Amino acid sequence: MKWIASGCLFSFAGIWITFSCSLCAAESRTPGEAQFLSNSRQLTYEGKRSGEGYFSSDGKTLVFQSERELGNPFYQIFLLDLESGDSHRVSPGIGKTTCAFFRPGTDEVLFASTHRDSEAKAKQKSELEFRASGQQRRYSWDYDEQMDIFSARRDGTQVRQLTEALGYDAEASYSPDGRKIVFTSIRNAYPADKLSSQDRERLAADPSYFAEIYIMDADGADQKRLTFTPGYDGGPFFSPDGQRIIWRRFDEKGAIADVYTMKLDGSDVQRMTDFDCMSWAPYFHPSGDYVIFTSNKLGFSNFELFVVDARGEREPVRVTFTDGFDGLPVFSPDGKRLCWTSNRTADGKSQLFLAAWDHDQARAAIQASPMRRAGAPSATKARGLSSDIAADDLRSHVRLLASDALEGRLTGTKGSQQAAEYIADQLKLAGLKPMGDKAGFFQEFEFSAGVNLVTNKNLLALQDSRPSDASVVWQVEKDFRPLSFTVNGEAEGEVVFAGYGLSVPGKTGEGYDSYAGLDVTNKIVLILRYVPEAVEPKRRQELNRYAGLRYKAMIARTRGARAILVVSGPNSPNPGSLAALSFDTSLAGSGIVAASVTTSVAEAILAGSGKNLKTLQSALDKEDPHAEQGFLVSNLKLKIATGLERIKNIDRNVVAFLPPGQEATKTDYVLLGAHYDHLGRGEMNTFARKEEEGQIHNGADDNASGVSALLELASALAEERKQHPQAFHRGLVFAFWSGEELGLIGSSHFAEHPAVPLSDVIAYLNFDMVGRLRENKLNMQGVGSSSTWRRLLEKRNVASGFDLVVQEDPYLPTDVTALYPKGVPVLNFFTGSHEDYHRPTDDTDTLNYEGLERISKFARGIVLDLLNGLDRPDYVKVERNDQAGGRENLRAYLGTIPDYATEVAGVKLSGVRGGSPADKAGLKSGDVIVEFAGQKIANIYDYTYALDSVKIGQAVEMVVLREGKRVPLKAIPEARK
Repeated sequence: MKWIASGCLFSFAGIWITFSCSLCAAESRTPGEAQFLSNSRQLTYEGKRSGEGYFSSDGKTLVFQSERELGNPFYQIFLLDLESGDSHRVSPGIGKTTCAFFRPGTDEVLFASTHRDSEAKAKQKSELEFRASGQQRRYSWDYDEQMDIFSARRDGTQVRQLTEALGYDAEASYSPDGRKIVFTSIRNAYPADKLSSQDRERLAADPSYFAEIYIMDADGADQKRLTFTPGYDGGPFFSPDGQRIIWRRFDEKGAIADVYTMKLDGSDVQRMTDFDCMSWAPYFHPSGDYVIFTSNKLGFSNFELFVVDARGEREPVRVTFTDGFDGLPVFSPDGKRLCWTSNRTADGKSQLFLAAWDHDQARAAIQASPMRRAGAPSATKARGLSSDIAADDLRSHVRLLASDALEGRLTGTKGSQQAAEYIADQLKLAGLKPMGDKAGFFQEFEFSAGVNLVTNKNLLALQDSRPSDASVVWQVEKDFRPLSFTVNGEAEGEVVFAGYGLSVPGKTGEGYDSYAGLDVTNKIVLILRYVPEAVEPKRRQELNRYAGLRYKAMIARTRGARAILVVSGPNSPNPGSLAALSFDTSLAGSGIVAASVTTSVAEAILAGSGKNLKTLQSALDKEDPHAEQGFLVSNLKLKIATGLERIKNIDRNVVAFLPPGQEATKTDYVLLGAHYDHLGRGEMNTFARKEEEGQIHNGADDNASGVSALLELASALAEERKQHPQAFHRGLVFAFWSGEELGLIGSSHFAEHPAVPLSDVIAYLNFDMVGRLRENKLNMQGVGSSSTWRRLLEKRNVASGFDLVVQEDPYLPTDVTALYPKGVPVLNFFTGSHEDYHRPTDDTDTLNYEGLERISKFARGIVLDLLNGLDRPDYVKVERNDQAGGRENLRAYLGTIPDYATEVAGVKLSGVRGGSPADKAGLKSGDVIVEFAGQKIANIYDYTYALDSVKIGQAVEMVVLREGKRVPLKAIPEARK
């Protein structure tokens, strides 16, 4: 929104303001204004109000918005001939319009309009009826989501639509050469159902919060977003030389606005004002020497005009001295006239005013104005990378990446996309070159994003063989629901009730076998969800390890069942409820038809047996040895079909590089990385407390801290290369991963599809959770992957002074594990876990930014040593460290490293640990495990469960696919310590 009238209430960025004005036009010029303005006069009189006027290139015509047509209570766009006084409408006359501007050197004018909104006329009628009722509305700009930008001839013909995204598109202006348009858009807030509940409320109350600056070609092509900061960015114009954009930015609360400038690519952002109030509607003088803007510095409801030098180095100078509203100032192309909007009218309504402007007086007054106070942010980069690693810059990055606006950066979501765009923009500003797909910064990868129900592909029907009973067909989503890992298919057969469907190894009193004495071959198995409800907590923990629905499905499948039905019994949590179609990041199914059923369905199935679910479950809950564990339900057959659409989504790594210096003789690279994704609202892997469930997990430490460190390193090292290119014997690759929280998906994709050959990557340095430096302890992990690391760490830490905790194991639950098995020495920076890990409380105010600065500078020194060193770090295949973490709930240890990013039937390996049982058995990177310990392996879950069932120290037969051929192997699992 660029302007609002007075004599009534209006809302600006959510703040309600009242204007009052008792001055008439004759009193409009005060002695103070005479310093710059002469011959001030009201220019428009017709209609309820007018404003926001802009000159044509020759200064002979003005385009403005006005309410002056009886049938339309909203603004329309008009042209005013400043020589003849003739005026006519340019816009179509339907709906709402705003923000017009002449295209230099042409007969065209642009404006924003809702005339293509099917509800436009109805909205006009509603507003007219409201006014006719005698009611008064508090005036506010409504940021109509149907508002788009159009161009037309000056006579109103040849109207052409330039934008069509859902969401407010307006506040547009042309570049001086007429080739570009800069504009404001709220499109990133739509569709609203993708927003968090908090942001949906914010959108309803104050849509301007989501407004950002965009740029496009004059024909509407190549639309690009330039700003990414929470709060209203709007009202943009080009500088007279066309090299910069000037606009105003509101803070997140919408109470304070300041004037900023930036380059056309969004870089070199400079703040020009700091009144600690609303400063907005900036416009350059044609000379480019200074800017005029509006501010309420002198009173909340009193807006005056000010001028400030083009660099914002001096204190602004006041121009107008009339209480009320003076705003939206615009200079004529020759710089000799000023047009602005004011309510200094007889009736207090806003109209256009025109005055002669004294350019020489303005320059003299600005030159005489004192320099701005020390520490003011004039001419400093509010966004973009500086060449120094600084705590303030790190804090700035973290605040954006870990803001609620990005909603936790869950892989594949809008928040993740916004984070990737921000990172790419920062890398571009620092001067790095793109290294992604299609010569861009992004490397795309595919991942599993969930499932959709295909209603007509699902069936559950009971066929009772007794003549007195008819068949029953149940309704999907009401009576039954497929489980997310089901295969798409059909099954028909008799039904066997198998208790809790558990198969737990162990001697009597420790083990548990729901299938003892049961033949479920070619049957449909009905089981209870969870574990027996009345057992002691310790026993529950033992059984819970084997109670996962995938595991129960696998057990049923390996016993020969055709399908499995799961019911939450009357004694269970959420009795009778259907299991959710939960988010499942595995790309593989379970190999069996699987569904959840209600208790009423289960009771109907059991009815013929003379037994009821409550009695059966109550006996099983006590682990009563005399309880009936399972039985065949006689005289009954079921038919089941399940159909799901597996949703695959795309997300992106962000990859950029600095090439080796000209004197480099090799094309080696050092790879630096950090993952930028997090957990969204805790849809998976959250440790949120009950009262925190559903809240945004901002992931400040995990891993906005690592991303921020990497961005600062990119800036510092880009400057280093610029100053000392001869020192760069090697190149640098910067990679920002997504999909880490889902299983190292992004980095694994890069490892399989590297931007440069991995044989040319001499080392990988990873930054994951580096924002919580405490007691000066910095963990350096993966040190055993190269004999070089200890020497470099010692050298650089003499000056850095950390209490280093050196850990040898390179097999870590972070992205180094995707690169190390490929023969790349790795080093991971880590400040340790904490109680806020994977909780909404991991937020921006919990980080140690000074510590993060020290860590970044420490890493910079190590990187420079790697770039300048003559020899590459050696690669050491690390023997297994039995103290390493990962899958702590498993007893048996084999040493395989699954490739979570690949969709295959079985488990593909990205590598094996050196000295592990897998290594000794001859397993290799790229092998696909398809059989293990006599069980077919369809996915990672089958493999995990099978591994947990083997005996320690006894050889296990397995089969892998290697280059398409089945290769039998034997491995001897060891005990996990």
